[in-house]
Amino acid sequence: MTKRITAKYKICRRLGVNLWGRAKNPLARRDYGPGEHGQKRRKLSPYGLQLQAKQKLKGYYANMTERQFRRLYELASRMRGDSAENLIGLLERRLDAVVYRVNFAPTMWAARQLINHGHVTVNGRRVNIPSYLLREGDVVEIRERSKNHPMVLESVQRPEREVPDYLSVDYKALRAQFLRVPKLAEVPYPVQMEPNLVIEYYSR
Repeated sequence: MTKRITAKYKICRRLGVNLWGRAKNPLARRDYGPGEHGQKRRKLSPYGLQLQAKQKLKGYYANMTERQFRRLYELASRMRGDSAENLIGLLERRLDAVVYRVNFAPTMWAARQLINHGHVTVNGRRVNIPSYLLREGDVVEIRERSKNHPMVLESVQRPEREVPDYLSVDYKALRAQFLRVPKLAEVPYPVQMEPNLVIEYYSR
C-alpha cells in the first residue's frame, strides 16, 4: 500500500465518512479515527462542525492546499448571490474536478496528475494547471498522443460514476464539455457537504 493511498484512507477515517464513495470503504475495517486517540470521538462544538465541514470539502478535491481553498472562498464571497453556492460552483469549474467527473481518471488525485503531465487540453490548447477554472462551453479533451494512456482507457471502460447533467462527454473522442456552472443540489457528492458552514468558518 502506497503512502498516497494510506493518506487518503486517513482522511476518510479522520472525518468518519467514505468521502469519495469508493467500493473499498476504509471505514469497513476500522470505523474510528487514525492515531493513538482515534477511537475517542467527542461531540463537536459549533466551531468543530465548521472546521469538519471545511476539511471534508477541501479533502474531497484531492486535499487541496489551504491557500488555494481560502482563495476560492474569497472569490466566492465577492461574487453576487449565495456565497456557499458560489464556492461549490468554483470548485466544480476546476479542471481536475471536471476530468474526474467525466471518468477520464479514477480518482481526483489521478486527474490532477494527468493534467500536470500535460495529457489534457482545453479548447485545443494544452493546460497543465489542475486548478484552471473552466467557463461555460469550454471543451476538455485528452491529447491525441495520450488517448491510449492505460489509466484513461481503464477508467473510461469501467466508469465508477455517472456523469452529471452540467457536463457532456464523448468517450469515443475522449472529449467533454463544461455546459454550465452547477448548484450544490446537482453535484453528485457521495456524502453530505455543508458549504454554508465553510463560509461561516472563514467569516468568523
